[in-house]
Amino acid sequence: MADSPHTLAAMPVERRPGCPFDPPQELLDAREQSPISRFTFPDGHQGWIVTGYDLTRQILADPRFSSRRELMKHHPIIDYGDIDVPPAPPGEFLLMDEPQHGRYRKPLVGKFTVRRMRLLTERIEQITTDHLDAMHKAGPGADLVTAFAKPIPAIVICELLGVPDQDRDFFQHNIDAFLGGEASDEEVGAAYLATQHYLAQLVTAKRAHPTDDLLSDLLDSDLTDEELQGMALILLSAGFDTTANMLALGTFALLHNPGQLAALRADPTLTDQAVEELLRYLTVAKQFFRVALEDVALEDVDLGGHTITAGTTVILSLNTANRDPDRFPHPHTLDIHRRHGGHLAFSHGIHQCLGQQLARVEMRVAFPALLTRFPTLRLAVPAEHVALRPEIADIYGVKSLPVTWDA
Repeated sequence: MADSPHTLAAMPVERRPGCPFDPPQELLDAREQSPISRFTFPDGHQGWIVTGYDLTRQILADPRFSSRRELMKHHPIIDYGDIDVPPAPPGEFLLMDEPQHGRYRKPLVGKFTVRRMRLLTERIEQITTDHLDAMHKAGPGADLVTAFAKPIPAIVICELLGVPDQDRDFFQHNIDAFLGGEASDEEVGAAYLATQHYLAQLVTAKRAHPTDDLLSDLLDSDLTDEELQGMALILLSAGFDTTANMLALGTFALLHNPGQLAALRADPTLTDQAVEELLRYLTVAKQFFRVALEDVALEDVDLGGHTITAGTTVILSLNTANRDPDRFPHPHTLDIHRRHGGHLAFSHGIHQCLGQQLARVEMRVAFPALLTRFPTLRLAVPAEHVALRPEIADIYGVKSLPVTWDA
């Protein structure tokens, strides 16, 4: 056993100036010292933060570490005191363990296969073309976030679930509120409740008049309306926000690395590799939490030479795991020729992202279409003036990305 574990004094709340794509330096330094470090939460809880690839992957696949919301009592930045965290509402399966997690995930797995997602390619191409046409007509000059990155995944996931077109802006606004990291607790709560209320009405409407969409397909199961509402919330938020931020931040990263951008323009067959490399390099879903289970771990868990006692909260730093030099040579370099796969941007184990194939199809369509349509695309402001989401946000990205091109 290791006698003196490395300690991370505090969770960093910002990134180094001029390094918008790199994890905070304190986390990189921690990974340099050890793949696992001691961490004292603001409320005094003694936990751990895992920054190495192998240990992160190991924990994500280990049922002795729980995802249950009611166990997530300790925040890495804010001291909420002795709060009573309720279990996740029915259907919100990301914050559940087996068998509840599997009850909700199983009927969805067949809806998000590689084959089914590829069948959506033509529709995604049309949506992308429509927004590129609108950009071209209104330009030169646009905020790529609002003109391109947000509407494409929003339309796709809303159509998939059967959300009417006129309600799409409602979802974008509310999901931004509870995932963007800048709204107050009251605003986050209000946005969450408003979304839940709308989805309850939507499920009721689908019961009365089913349509050709995923939500209607699930009506034949034994799932209750409340469960369907929770599942829809997870699919909408995960299917929209992560991909929107990957499209915007990924474009920013390519524009910031002109050699990689030129290579992708010159050889579109590199698109699949470029998407995987951007997923690794950016890791917008940057942290997960797990708790060592008392009712499963009859013994304390040995992890990286350290004893993780039951009930202990462990922070998994996915963005540093995806920059682990033991797994990825020259990890801080964006290299679209990289062939070392296995990144953790979509997590791992039973909670691996259900919609990852949809996200891949959207990025594989959107990036080359954007670069082909606007061969002179460039930032309209200095890189250091691009507005970034705060580090506390669940999903990292840019708030706006002003771009321009030659008319």
